[in-house]
Amino acid sequence: MNVRLSILFDYYGDLLTDKQQEFFEDYYFSNLTLQEIADNNDISRNAVHKTLNVINEKLEYYESVLKLYEKADKIKEIIKDLDDDTKNSIIDLI
Repeated sequence: MNVRLSILFDYYGDLLTDKQQEFFEDYYFSNLTLQEIADNNDISRNAVHKTLNVINEKLEYYESVLKLYEKADKIKEIIKDLDDDTKNSIIDLI
């Protein structure tokens, strides 16, 4: 599975429709095939494929605008380089 998409889904999944969330979870987390998802929803395999592409584009779009994943990575890099006392001080502030 594409780890980046999974992380973006964690950040932005609630911005998708219920059906889009279901398709994403079925495909990436439950490992259902496109045909299985199509059969479960009485639609064509191609419709599932197109929907998953739209979902992926939306997740990437949300990240390009909001940059939550990028910002989290930057914060992790900054924290990684701090000494333990400074880390503890920051944690105490939170």
